[in-house]
Amino acid sequence: METNSHWIDIAADGGFGAYVSLPRGGKGPGIVLLQEIFGVNQHIRNVADQYAADGYVVIAPDLFWRHGARIELGYDDAGWKRAVELMNATDFALAQSDIAATVKALRALDGVEGKVASLGFCFGGRLSYHTAANGLVDAAVCYYGGGIHNALDRAGQITVPMLMHFGGADSHIPPAAVQSIAEAFGDNEQVEIHVYPGAEHGFNCNHRASYQQRAAAQAHGNTLLFLGEQL
Repeated sequence: METNSHWIDIAADGGFGAYVSLPRGGKGPGIVLLQEIFGVNQHIRNVADQYAADGYVVIAPDLFWRHGARIELGYDDAGWKRAVELMNATDFALAQSDIAATVKALRALDGVEGKVASLGFCFGGRLSYHTAANGLVDAAVCYYGGGIHNALDRAGQITVPMLMHFGGADSHIPPAAVQSIAEAFGDNEQVEIHVYPGAEHGFNCNHRASYQQRAAAQAHGNTLLFLGEQL
């Protein structure tokens, strides 16, 4: 993949880092990539590079910076334990403030042409939903966003196109939760929801045992079609 990746500093609230990946040619629409609970680790950087290869300028903010710069966790028992601790210790309002600063920084980059979307996984999927509700982006993608079903009071604030991906066998997000989300957006033609049969939570991550290649490929294809239409 011909991409150019590097870290930048975002001068907001003390300053924090963000991983940037540029497409070949250095120009394209923007994507704010929002991490899982494992930090901006190798998987998230790989995803950033993947979407950069697809033609987007991608920025992934280090949302755990208040607990240590560039925390990077794996998916073993120790990684999971620390990841959950960090998630529980994260101030959600401050995380959204960091995302707002990241969107502002992304829109100011020379290579960004056109619109900007948020794209998040798990913890980041929930944040992507709120980023859309906060009116910060032109479109949003949410991969298995845990907790979205508990924030449906914000459904009416979603005024941009949004794409959601869920695993049909997700042990963290029950079918009833997905159904409640679908019902909340039943009259919103801008919101598209896909459920992938047999796919577990984290099905997009090939670093995890729950990875499902077919679902990951389908979701990536659906996301590229969605972003191509909306950005």
